[in-house]
Amino acid sequence: MNKLKNNLLLRIIISIILGIILGQFIPEFIGRIFITFNKLFSELLNFMIPLIIIGLIIPSIGRLGQTAGKLLLTMVLLAYGSTIFSGLLAYISSMSLFPFLLENQTGQLNLGNAANEYLPYFTIEFPPLLGVMSALVLSFLLGIGLSKLRNSTFEKFSIDFEFIITYLIQSLIIPLLPIFIFGIFLNMSHSGQVVVVLNVFIKIIGVIFILHVLLLLIQFSIAGVIAKKNPLKLLKLMLPAYFTALGTQSSAATIPVTLAQVKKMGVTEDVANFAVPLSATIHLSGSMLKIVCCCIALMLIQGMNIDFLEFLGFMMMLGIAMVAAPGVPGGAIMAAIGIIGSMLGFSPENQALMIALYISMDSFGTAGNVTGDGALTLMLDTIFKKK
Repeated sequence: MNKLKNNLLLRIIISIILGIILGQFIPEFIGRIFITFNKLFSELLNFMIPLIIIGLIIPSIGRLGQTAGKLLLTMVLLAYGSTIFSGLLAYISSMSLFPFLLENQTGQLNLGNAANEYLPYFTIEFPPLLGVMSALVLSFLLGIGLSKLRNSTFEKFSIDFEFIITYLIQSLIIPLLPIFIFGIFLNMSHSGQVVVVLNVFIKIIGVIFILHVLLLLIQFSIAGVIAKKNPLKLLKLMLPAYFTALGTQSSAATIPVTLAQVKKMGVTEDVANFAVPLSATIHLSGSMLKIVCCCIALMLIQGMNIDFLEFLGFMMMLGIAMVAAPGVPGGAIMAAIGIIGSMLGFSPENQALMIALYISMDSFGTAGNVTGDGALTLMLDTIFKKK
């Protein structure tokens, strides 16, 4: 029972299976209860998203700014560049592969608008205090200001607020997510749309796994060229960190293993001790790859317009919004979901599918982030050795 309680992925999978099965014969009055819950939970999620962004980003940028020096700037640029490159790789690959792989499903999904979907008994609206973009800009500006203060009252407030938001994610949002996703799949099963979604899920997961391996090969090839070392041997050295991340599903929890393997690659101890914990916070190439692929797939099967410049802006904002998210279970997708909704126009139903898809591959994304940290740390060490 404790394993089920603490394993979010297992609970999500059980929720999906139960939703698909029960949606075939559950009485309508019961189905409407779950849809009513979903509407209320969607409102709560929309209300909390700006608060999550503020709570996670302000203290994170404040802490980064207090670590001065060229080493920090170089590592931040490497991590952000790697994350954006991952997004571009995912975009190009998805736009090349998904129109062919999802050809028979294109335009077949109509979440939230099917004629025979369950209807909620009632809805209650509680609008967020501010918009997602306003929360991002405010967080960024306040974070920069905080970085210039030392032992201030605002610093203590931001740390306390970060704790509150983290607590609410872990104790309120995450425990209720399986019920929310159960309701989504219950409704899709009842309306006859679940077959399309499952078919898409399988294809997306296969493509993301291949891209995940390709991204690591590219990262370590670049690191190998810069450091003049065999990239395959370097990647082999990082495998213990990769498999540890698969099990822990946490970049932060994998730091000790990542640190040990990075030092085996010949990275200077001071650089390793600085770069590994930092990159575990700001380097999210694996997460970016998953989110972009899932967004494009869901947009394609619903006939939504996909514009490259719009997606580029989305990826650049996403790279900032996910800062410090790896420290929170489900943090990356929780920080991203607001931007997905505001910039790409995803409905609450689409957002729920994004969360389900993301969490179903959470281990692979975390493993990609952590393993890529080794490549970036080696690049950083080599660059400063040459100076």
